[in-house]
Amino acid sequence: MAKMQNIESILKDFGLEIPEDKKEDFRVKFHENYKTVNDYGKLETDRDTWKEKAETAETTLKGFDGVDLDTMKRDLEDWKKKAEDAEKNAQAQIYERDFNDALKAELESVKFSSDAARRAIMAEIKDAGLKMKDGKILGLSDLITQMREKDASAFIDEKQAEAQRNAARFTAPAGRQATPGGVTRKDIESMTDKADRQRAIAENLSLFKQ
Repeated sequence: MAKMQNIESILKDFGLEIPEDKKEDFRVKFHENYKTVNDYGKLETDRDTWKEKAETAETTLKGFDGVDLDTMKRDLEDWKKKAEDAEKNAQAQIYERDFNDALKAELESVKFSSDAARRAIMAEIKDAGLKMKDGKILGLSDLITQMREKDASAFIDEKQAEAQRNAARFTAPAGRQATPGGVTRKDIESMTDKADRQRAIAENLSLFKQ
């Protein structure tokens, strides 16, 4: 592509040269009254850009043909409401998941009398409306204390259970001391199968340390 000449070079090719002290005035006058090829190229680009925007706007407006402004506004409000409801629902599900995880973690140290009791207590805690902050359920400890007082049978009192085990061990007749599973030394010694008897002895050595 040939290099574009400015007006001064063109005039010089034809034997006309602008005096040095007049060049600046000449450039000003020239640009005030004439456009270069580059200028026209930019004008064409701008024209095409605005033409494209106008055509896009026209196509968009055609999509609203026959739709009144009240209907458009109502539809917009409906979609806005749906978006807000979807966001709230998502946040509620996330909170419920985190609450359940925190509740399971905090109940790991609590001993229940049965799986049914555990499920019932968890459901009651959820219905109590306790709030969670920083991964901790506020007021949970106090609520569990109240539940123990209300329905002690749903929980296992570790101290009481240990005391009962100790009482059973120390009050068993001589030779009849039982393991936590209820097996006594006499039961093991009366086994006729040698392999079963040896296995039982290995599993209950405490009965034979007398």
